[in-house]
Amino acid sequence: RLIVIVRASLANLKKAIKGLVVMDADLDALANALMVGQRPAIWMKRSYPSLKPLSGYVSDLFARLKFFQTWIDTGIPDTFWVSGFFFTQAFLTGANQNFARRNKIPIDFVDFKFHMLTKTPEKPPEAGVHVYGLFLEGARYNQSTGELDESEKKVLFTELPMMWFEACNTDTLEHDPHYNCPLYKESARRGVLATTGHSSNFVMFVKLPSTRAESHWVKRGLAALCQLDD
Repeated sequence: RLIVIVRASLANLKKAIKGLVVMDADLDALANALMVGQRPAIWMKRSYPSLKPLSGYVSDLFARLKFFQTWIDTGIPDTFWVSGFFFTQAFLTGANQNFARRNKIPIDFVDFKFHMLTKTPEKPPEAGVHVYGLFLEGARYNQSTGELDESEKKVLFTELPMMWFEACNTDTLEHDPHYNCPLYKESARRGVLATTGHSSNFVMFVKLPSTRAESHWVKRGLAALCQLDD
């Protein structure tokens, strides 16, 4: 739907500029948005959440299309750019469903265990998915200590390493010291409930390794993001 409306609106705008069709309010707003580098409102009605300016938004859209086209051309990838999904919750639920069906257990008894990876895996995991493309705001992941650490000076956002979201039976799930980090699609940290019952922005809680009290990171406003604002 997003691709269709982008193509159609740009084609109609070209016609309107040539005088072949009427320049209505939507096309006028589209032209003004393009002139000042903003995301057109007519696109955002069908778009995934994003706070990027026009240039960043278009680059991000192309990257998403390339990710899925590669998937179509070469088959299921070993690693997934989790930020590129329109409906991230559906993808993660699907990973849990695959595990539940394979092991013949109810999906209500399946949850993720989160692993930080030090290198790119050469093959897909037996349970769950390898994902990348997440960022942290308010802290950083320290590769040396293997846990959350304070942000470096003048560094607001840091990229998380590739992670393994391992689908597990909740009866066997071990809870190592961690921080329940909220994951959002974009940095506004707000959203509305969609018709699916899911938030349009909040995705899930990701358990990140940390030996510090949860209140320590709450005071720093720590959150994980699927995309930045540039």
